[in-house]
Amino acid sequence: MSSHPGRRPLLVSMICAAALALSGCGGGSDPLATGTASYGSGAGDTITVGSANFPESVLLAQMYAGALQAKGVKVSTKLNIGSRETYIPALQDGSIDLLPEYNGALLSYFAKNPKARDSQGVYDELKAVLPKGLSLLEQSSAQDKDTLTVTKATAAKYSLRSITDLAGKSQNLTIGAGPEFKTRRAGLVGLKEVYGLTFKQFVPLNSGGPLNVAALKNGNVDITDVFSTDSAIQTNGFVVLQDPKNLFLAQNVVPVIRTSKLTPTVTATLNAVSAKLTTPVLSAELKKVQVDKQDPAAVAKAWLNANGLG
Repeated sequence: MSSHPGRRPLLVSMICAAALALSGCGGGSDPLATGTASYGSGAGDTITVGSANFPESVLLAQMYAGALQAKGVKVSTKLNIGSRETYIPALQDGSIDLLPEYNGALLSYFAKNPKARDSQGVYDELKAVLPKGLSLLEQSSAQDKDTLTVTKATAAKYSLRSITDLAGKSQNLTIGAGPEFKTRRAGLVGLKEVYGLTFKQFVPLNSGGPLNVAALKNGNVDITDVFSTDSAIQTNGFVVLQDPKNLFLAQNVVPVIRTSKLTPTVTATLNAVSAKLTTPVLSAELKKVQVDKQDPAAVAKAWLNANGLG
């Protein structure tokens, strides 16, 4: 998502600050010391799996680690590292070997003006700009991106399935999102330029978070920006409007690994995980961590076992 590359570093920094006492984010002299766990024995051929410091990244890292461990690969984890500005250098210098990423956000990190917007285009462009020594494995269909979301009632009332269905109707509807949504191309500017839409009113809320969900539920807005893996979509039966013109940059989950750590087993194992990951699946598993407060490692293990990957 266009706001995704910009929000990830900010979001994880905010989470880190808020959770400092609990997680030790950024504390101590070694930013990679937090959340370390080891599986197997020996360090020479061990793959160290890292993550950013937000729950979805930690869960995905645990899925990767657990799947590799089940195939006999020696694995250690260094979780809750921090923002992309911290963990990408760690990946490049060998402090970690593998981590879950988002194709659009990572492309925006390495390329100032990305041209592609759809999943395959973003993936191909990312492969072309990825620094030497790093490799992409197959991306999953699971995405964590901005979406225009409505209630079932609103979708039924206005016959909405896609953003294109808002034509001729949007001028009667109120939209709410983070303040930056008003001036971003991946926001009101793009909705007008790409889809020809203007709205009755814009209500500034927050970037894809609980304020947006609450405003949608209580009828303060008709449409809002909700991140695609937010469990509130399933919990409330919200309807995500399709984005056929790719206003929002693709954000498919993809493993990024040091090329030196690639083996046929590692490649096949991680590709098998990606093949099973969809946005609804990731959202459902993330709910167990965020809402039900289950341990990410336990959630990952159960999911791997249920999918024949454990």
